[in-house]
Amino acid sequence: MDIEQIKDALDDSNPQQRMKGIRELRNYEADIAAPLLLAHVGDQEFLVRSSVAMGLGRKKSDDAFTALLKMMKSDKDPNVRAEAANSLSFYGDRAVTHLRKMYEEDDHWLVRRSIIAAIADLNSPQELLEICAIGLSGDDEPVRSSCISGLGLLAKTEQQTEALKLLLSLADDESWRIRLQVATSLKQFEAQTAITTLNKLKQDRDHRVVGAVLDSLL
Repeated sequence: MDIEQIKDALDDSNPQQRMKGIRELRNYEADIAAPLLLAHVGDQEFLVRSSVAMGLGRKKSDDAFTALLKMMKSDKDPNVRAEAANSLSFYGDRAVTHLRKMYEEDDHWLVRRSIIAAIADLNSPQELLEICAIGLSGDDEPVRSSCISGLGLLAKTEQQTEALKLLLSLADDESWRIRLQVATSLKQFEAQTAITTLNKLKQDRDHRVVGAVLDSLL
């Protein structure tokens, strides 16, 4: 599609046409694509807004960064907020503080999991440790599982001692899913306490946890 066709699609009353126009902007440079995307950050359809957020992560500009921050903080749909958080990771270190702050302000599981992934991609171990500790203090299992996975990324960093301490505290969790994720993450650590705990989990009452431990020890 040429740019005029894309503009027509973006102005169409059919959201599928608007999404088609957004997808076509992938073929254009940021100076052309970003302004058109920015015009639709308030689209009435959440799928369109989510696609806009995705596009603004790849067609970077200062205005796009500001728009993504606003979408992450104020959009009514968690899918859009999560996509905005994910797109902010494309902006590098400047996004870390905002993502870290938003993690505390927005407790929706989808948003928090996106922020965990974004901060992990940004190689910010201290912030990753902090948000994982926050997430583990809650009772949302998908978030806790993502946090445990995130802690495994902290092996061989300055944060490994604290990360390992958190992992070891979860080895007896009542949820087999949590114990399974702990076993998977512990394989990243060389400390004797990690090895001892893996051997203990090898005798777990749930065969799925045992299987994860055996995979970890290969």
